[in-house]
Amino acid sequence: MSKFEGKKINPKRFHISQLKFYVLLLPLAIIMVLPIIYLFSTAFKPAEELYKFPPSFFVVNPTWNNFKSLFELMSGTDVPASRYLFNSILITVLTVVISVALSLSTGYVLSKKNFRGKKLLLEINTLAMMFVPIAVTIPRFILIVNLGLVDRFISNILPIVTMPVGLFLIKQFIDQTPDALIEAAKMDGATELGVLFRVIFPMVKPAIATVAILSFQSAWGNVEASVYYLNNESLKSFAYYVQTFSSANTSTIAMGVTAASALIMFLPNLIIFIVMQSRVMDTMAYSGIK
Repeated sequence: MSKFEGKKINPKRFHISQLKFYVLLLPLAIIMVLPIIYLFSTAFKPAEELYKFPPSFFVVNPTWNNFKSLFELMSGTDVPASRYLFNSILITVLTVVISVALSLSTGYVLSKKNFRGKKLLLEINTLAMMFVPIAVTIPRFILIVNLGLVDRFISNILPIVTMPVGLFLIKQFIDQTPDALIEAAKMDGATELGVLFRVIFPMVKPAIATVAILSFQSAWGNVEASVYYLNNESLKSFAYYVQTFSSANTSTIAMGVTAASALIMFLPNLIIFIVMQSRVMDTMAYSGIK
C-alpha cells in the first residue's frame, strides 16, 4: 500500500501537518492587518494622543470627537456634503455596472469569435495594462476636452470605465468555457445575448466579482475628474471633497479630521471585499472547468 493512500491532501479539520502553514502565514497576516488596525485606531484618538510623541500605535482613550468635528465642518460648506456623497455613489454604481458589462461582452467576443485584427486588439489590451494611471493623465485630458465633456457629469465615469485588467481576467475565464456548451445553447435557439448571460455569465462569476471590486475601488476613490475636468462643485466626488476639505483645514483638529475622513473613505472598500472575498479567492484558485 502506498504511504499516501488514505491520506487527505487538505483535511477539513485541523491536522498537525498543517501547523507549518500557520507558522508561515500568521506572521504575514499580522503584518498585513496592522495598517488597517492603525487606521481604525487613529480615527478614534483624541487630540492629545494624535500629537503625542513618540506616537502610540493603539488608541488609549477612544473618542467620537474627530467624526463630530468632521461633520460639523462639513455642514458649514456652500455645497452640502450629501451632494458630494450622492455623486460618488452614482459614479461608483454606474462605473461598476458599465465596466463589468464591457469586460464581459468584449471578453466573450475576443475569446470565442474569430475576426481580422483580433490578435492586435489583444496585444493593445495587454500593452495598456503596463501604463500607470498618471502616465495617461494628459491624453485623457485632451480627449475629454476634444469631446466637449468638461464640466459634464459623464467625465467622472468615462475615463475609468474601461479596465484592461478586467478584460484580460474575464477573457481568460471565458477561454476555458467549452465551445460545445455555446453551440448547444445556439441549437436551442439562444441568441448571442442569451449565450452571454445564460451560459457565459454563470461560469465567470468569480472573475466578475473581482472586476467589480477593482472597478469599485477605482471609482470610489477617484479624484482625477474633480481635479482636472470639473469646475462645477456640485458635480465633484466625495473623495475629492474629503481630500481637499481635510488638507485645507489648518486648525488643531486637522489631524483628527483627516484620520476620520480616511476611515470613512476606506470602510466601503473593506465592506465590499469582505462580502465578495469568497468570489475573489475562487478567481485566484480557479483551475479550469472539469
